[in-house]
Amino acid sequence: MATDPLTVVRLDDGALWRVTIGGSKGNVLDATVMDALTDLFRSAAAAPHLKAICLEGQGDHFSFGASVPEHLPPLAGAMLARFHGSVLAMLDSGVPILAAVRGQCLGGALELVSLCHQVFATRDARLGQPEIVLGVFAPIASLVLADRVGRGAAEDLCLSGRSITADEALAVRLVDQVVDGDPAAAAIEWARAYLVPKSASSLRYAVSGSRAALRARLAAELPAIERLYLDGLMSTADAVEGLSAFVERRPAVWRDA
Repeated sequence: MATDPLTVVRLDDGALWRVTIGGSKGNVLDATVMDALTDLFRSAAAAPHLKAICLEGQGDHFSFGASVPEHLPPLAGAMLARFHGSVLAMLDSGVPILAAVRGQCLGGALELVSLCHQVFATRDARLGQPEIVLGVFAPIASLVLADRVGRGAAEDLCLSGRSITADEALAVRLVDQVVDGDPAAAAIEWARAYLVPKSASSLRYAVSGSRAALRARLAAELPAIERLYLDGLMSTADAVEGLSAFVERRPAVWRDA
């Protein structure tokens, strides 16, 4: 099945879906991609024989993250709702999801990857939450990244905005394996060894059980962090300045307000 801007290849009689994010330079997660991901995860929830999804980016990179222009007023609210809808659909699918990371994996892309069950990365991969560099912050990462890497490492990434290497990411368990070859091939090999032999229905119950508390916490906490982002952060001059400076390819001039 091919869906613009996602390509979905069904393997092993439909037990595995290899999903490639494309459609733009850097595989940017714009509104079209977010809607396609939401549809994909909803389709996955309704595919009873599906046992795993492998997510990767087209070409040399996983994704540069969410569209920066769509972060600006008046689009920010719709962008946030779309992205958070994709994340919730991902969790609600009940399907084990693997990520194959090459090159850059930034911002919203890393938020998606951090919620995957297994992450395979090439040695040249670079992972980061650079939102603060643009004067904003990452709502999903603020809520869930510490679950994967611990509070200290999560705050390092979210507050510094720096990108880390695959080896650094492995050390904090942001990725699970660093590979020299194709990370998608490694992910699919892992799925065939550990997931395909299992019952698809039992896997879904196991995924739902292991993520029940996370899903409940997101449902409870997302509205407040969305208000903090939209009503608080986006009312400041610096948030608009940082995003505008990026779009206009110039240094930001902060007012600290």
